Amino acid sequence: GGLMRHGASPDRGAVADALHQSGLLLAFSVRIGGATARVLARRRLSLRELLEQAWFLASVTTAPALLVTVPLGVVIALNVGAMAGQLGAEGYGGAVVAFVIVAQAAPLICALMISGVGGAAMCADLGARTIREEVEALEVMGISAAERFVVPRVVAAVLVSTALACLVMAVGIGASLGFQVFVLGEAPGAFLASLSEFSRVRDFVAAEVKAAVFGALAALVSCFKGLTTRAGPSGVGDAVNEGVVLAFILVFVANTVLTEVFAVVIPAGGASG
Repeated sequence: GGLMRHGASPDRGAVADALHQSGLLLAFSVRIGGATARVLARRRLSLRELLEQAWFLASVTTAPALLVTVPLGVVIALNVGAMAGQLGAEGYGGAVVAFVIVAQAAPLICALMISGVGGAAMCADLGARTIREEVEALEVMGISAAERFVVPRVVAAVLVSTALACLVMAVGIGASLGFQVFVLGEAPGAFLASLSEFSRVRDFVAAEVKAAVFGALAALVSCFKGLTTRAGPSGVGDAVNEGVVLAFILVFVANTVLTEVFAVVIPAGGASG
């Protein structure tokens, strides 16, 4: 219990309040991690709630993600084609596209969609339940709000984010290939050859791990802000805005950390098979 009593105090200094919120979010994340382990171990995860949340997230994030991915693939192909032509390295377009889309763009696009579109809706839903005291009523009845509301949303966000990352990679690489072949008139064989030479299964696995982490972070932040919403007409709106901004910041920090970790764990392209 006690999810309701952690709202930020308006008279607290900005830095102190940020540190306070960070500590509460960390404690909340640890608690949700424990709740997730318990729910999965005891097979108490509500499949209906999980499927509803996953379907909702997929329905609101897939179209925007693809609408961002297609022009991104075209822009990458255009810039790579122009640069490669100047350097005399026309055959390496596929390698650059693989690095940019697989290693960086796909997980980040998924994270921004889960945070900005799905996370905002999650936060608004839980915020409305909080100010109507539904969450507090469940806690009083001995039903864990973490297990009932948060765990299915976090698991759904992880599943949808990893699946969406695969779709974004396929569409992004396809858009880039199509633009280079049909607009720039380059041979598809060279693109595909450099793509297969420089991209490895481990790169795709690393991108999927990133997408899963980003999805979990976005869901945790959204649920935390929703469950700590302050009462009042603007309480839910403030929580949604703060949640989206905080999720974006954490995703970019996590991306930097994971990129550095993977650079150490996984040798650079071409160093190993």
